[in-house]
Amino acid sequence: MQKGKLFFNIIIAITIIALVSIIGYVAYYYIDKHIELKEAEKVIEEFKNEVIVVGIEEEPNNEVTETPQPSEQPTSQKNVNVSYKNYSVIGLIEIPKTKVEALIVDSVTPQSITAAVGVLYGAGLNQVGNTVLAAHNYRNGTFFSNNKKLVNGDKIYITDNRGQKIEYSIYNTYITGDMDFSYATRNTNGKREISLSTCTTDPTKRLVIWAKEN
Repeated sequence: MQKGKLFFNIIIAITIIALVSIIGYVAYYYIDKHIELKEAEKVIEEFKNEVIVVGIEEEPNNEVTETPQPSEQPTSQKNVNVSYKNYSVIGLIEIPKTKVEALIVDSVTPQSITAAVGVLYGAGLNQVGNTVLAAHNYRNGTFFSNNKKLVNGDKIYITDNRGQKIEYSIYNTYITGDMDFSYATRNTNGKREISLSTCTTDPTKRLVIWAKEN
């Protein structure tokens, strides 16, 4: 009887330790992600401010009577020079429907996409051709978590580090295998396009979205 009680107490103690460890890990994970997102928000503001400065430096002296559309905004020969986690920030992506505003960095690595969107392949932001942007599906509403809610006609805005902001419209969404990369090399017929790529609940699948300049 005494041995049974001792064994029961040991099991209870192990269970409590395990629960505390799990709770501690989860708390650390979310606190760490929260800190990363706050850091990214500061860099977003820095990037926006730098883009404004570039725009002022390049603004012509003649009076502008009409507000330019996103794809018509003047660009600068001077690039905004902002970094995040030792990666170059080359742009900003905004997806109004899913309330996403995130930095775009120049490469995709496990470190670069912890709190940013990365350029995986392509011509470059707002360049003629197709540019593939990859980001995590954290399933918490950040980055590409809600890309599954996007449909044809929804808008995506890309601001590059020359201050040019272009509006893209989604025209194709589908799920494919993780080994399929044919969407990246598609012919855009001389148009500017982007592809968004993220994982699904199945790690062997990818949700891919195509969007073209309006």
